Amino acid sequence: MSAATVRLAPSLLAADLGRLKEQLAVVEEGGADWLHVDVMDGVFVPNLTFGAKVIETCRALTTLPLDVHLMVVEPEKYFDSFAKAGASVLTIHAEVAPHLHRQLANIRELGCKAGAVVNPGTPVESLRDVAGDLDLLLIMSVNPGFGGQKFIPSSLAKIARARAMLAEARSTAALEVDGGVTRQTIHGCWRAGADTFVAGVAVFGAKDPAAEIRALRAACAEQA
Repeated sequence: MSAATVRLAPSLLAADLGRLKEQLAVVEEGGADWLHVDVMDGVFVPNLTFGAKVIETCRALTTLPLDVHLMVVEPEKYFDSFAKAGASVLTIHAEVAPHLHRQLANIRELGCKAGAVVNPGTPVESLRDVAGDLDLLLIMSVNPGFGGQKFIPSSLAKIARARAMLAEARSTAALEVDGGVTRQTIHGCWRAGADTFVAGVAVFGAKDPAAEIRALRAACAEQA
């Protein structure tokens, strides 16, 4: 895997919303590839975050693709409004999507790319039958709900299994990792097969977010 395949997706969860325009400009000019937007309902995960209005605001402020991660029950209730607000990718949890194949198709019908995500305790193999239908497969490397958590080391083996599964399905889906991504953990994830990385506190908590994006990208290419 070449360094050219690395995508960095700073997470809005860690941004200063009072300086949103400035913060988005900094990461966009700094080379971010996507903007990751965590939508939490306080039911599926123990937190409340952003709705369609915030997505709409981000869409007006940046040209970056909006990578919207739905950590909600009954995610299909949000597809229409979030697609209209400007989401580029809608990613839903396997744990709350009993009709996942149909839901992925519905997302695509709305003009968005379709992704699926698994929590640390959910086998990635649960997505095997829809691997060929995915535009993005997201591996949670922390238990979702809060930013700034530590990376779960066993996620590396899971990323490797996910890469093998996508290869078997001849899928071109992005393989994304979210949770505890830092300069110290990103290289191992990249080596395991991930190509897209969500970084919240690591980027927006840095003194120079643009420099941190460059450092994270460079860390992928470093030899072990």
